[in-house]
Amino acid sequence: MSVKIRLQRHGKKGKPFYWIVAADARSKRDGRLLEKLGTYNPNTNPATINLDLDGAVKWLQNGAQPTNTARAILSYKGAMLKNHLTGGVRKGALTEEQAEEKFQAWLTEKESKVSAKEGDLAKAKADTKAKALELEKEANEKRKSVAIEAENEAIKAESDAKEAAAKAEETTEEEAPQTIDEAAEEAKGETSDKEEASNEEE
Repeated sequence: MSVKIRLQRHGKKGKPFYWIVAADARSKRDGRLLEKLGTYNPNTNPATINLDLDGAVKWLQNGAQPTNTARAILSYKGAMLKNHLTGGVRKGALTEEQAEEKFQAWLTEKESKVSAKEGDLAKAKADTKAKALELEKEANEKRKSVAIEAENEAIKAESDAKEAAAKAEETTEEEAPQTIDEAAEEAKGETSDKEEASNEEE
């Protein structure tokens, strides 16, 4: 029976979550498995991987063939390196202490790289958030300035309307007495005309 180390899909639509499994090569992708070796969550950044390192190495030593993606994951977590070092120990090229020392040195370097990447991602996220806040502040200031300008224009228009109304009242007050005086003069003129006409008749 040929054994494959591969991914078995779980999770929901649009957000996959994978099990890393050892399964018969003839079984379906999500079918019967021989052993669950870990999980792989690509929805986080960086991806979250939990792996039973010793179990994966045991299956690799027993001849299990990983798929391309599974091989990349095993290499990322150090299972391929540990399998290689174990093979060297078995052949007598290395002692177990030397192999463990090399593996621990590799793990330390890998962890430093991962932590550096996480730091860069956190910094980039903080920078993006700061830029978004600055843009939002600028938009709020523009909105406030536009509102203040509109309010000033409304106040100016209202004051202009009041001035125009006041001027109109002043002009009507000035014209009214003139019309009264004119009416009085006209009345006087009519009475004088009547008197003259009556005198001529006499």
